[in-house]
Amino acid sequence: MSFLKKPFKLGSIELPSNVLCAPLAGCSDVPFRRMTSRYKPGLIYTEMVKMDALVRNDPHTFRMLDFERSMHPIGGQICGSKPEIAGACAKIIEDLGFDVVDLNCGCPVDKVTKDGSGSAMLKMPQKIGEIISNMVAAVKIPVTVKIRAGWDANSIVSAEITEIAEKAGASAICIHGRTRAQAYKGPANWDYISMAKKAAKNIKVIANGDVFDPLSAKGIFETTGCDAILLARGTMGQPWLIEDIYRFFEEGTLPQRTSFDYKSALLDHITHIISYQPERKALLDIRRVGCFYLKTGRGTKHLREALNKSASIEEVYFHINNFAWESADFTPLPSSSPEACESLTC
Repeated sequence: MSFLKKPFKLGSIELPSNVLCAPLAGCSDVPFRRMTSRYKPGLIYTEMVKMDALVRNDPHTFRMLDFERSMHPIGGQICGSKPEIAGACAKIIEDLGFDVVDLNCGCPVDKVTKDGSGSAMLKMPQKIGEIISNMVAAVKIPVTVKIRAGWDANSIVSAEITEIAEKAGASAICIHGRTRAQAYKGPANWDYISMAKKAAKNIKVIANGDVFDPLSAKGIFETTGCDAILLARGTMGQPWLIEDIYRFFEEGTLPQRTSFDYKSALLDHITHIISYQPERKALLDIRRVGCFYLKTGRGTKHLREALNKSASIEEVYFHINNFAWESADFTPLPSSSPEACESLTC
């Protein structure tokens, strides 16, 4: 059975594939998206933006929505709990030239949920439907929604919200197989996604959670019966994950990436950061991005520390170019290994 779909139909548009890249708050900025878009995912998203900030024409918010022609197809994700402004916000996204608009009902952080947004919406399934209906009525591009499985293990709503979203006119629903209470701890429960797929009639179900390599991509397709997958943290430090998944499904091969692949990608990413940000902000971003690329490499601790202490771009390049890359080991560890699990955080 072929899980990979090229092309992939989403509402009124056709995407290159059904392997999509998630909006990652604080991560999927322009430099990040330049890196992932080169591997031709089916769709990429900008970072989540707040509805209230959109209607206020907040300059910082609109900068977060920057994109380039090479990034199409691209989606914009909005977050908020006010049905009365949802349509106007969706129209702003459409008018900016986005191909898809998504409603975030999954962000678990307190500063988002405290006003009823993000995963707090999981407590109000009917309001999710109301917001989606207003978005659908306002735009011609596909409207999608991203949720978590539920607020906690005692309130799993993935199937219920799938039915509500479909009735409201959403083209797709993405389910992250964790609850809000889990945050990013513990394994994603793909059975919650299976429940949503069984509840769906025509709406596309997109699976998300713990896809870090081609084998886990195969596993989530097999377990859930989903229509598409959404890559998130798996693309942090390995933007080629999209290409690896394509090659695995098309050719049956598991590409092996060397330490020099990581070096080359890190340098490319830094180049994009420098071209987009002033030096002070670029140095902060390089610390974050350096962690992404080096987190799975054994023997890279001293380089990570050096990048975190670098006071100039010149110093960053000095440390990277003088590091003994041949001594670093990026061979994937078994997913059950405690070291492998720890490597997902910085």
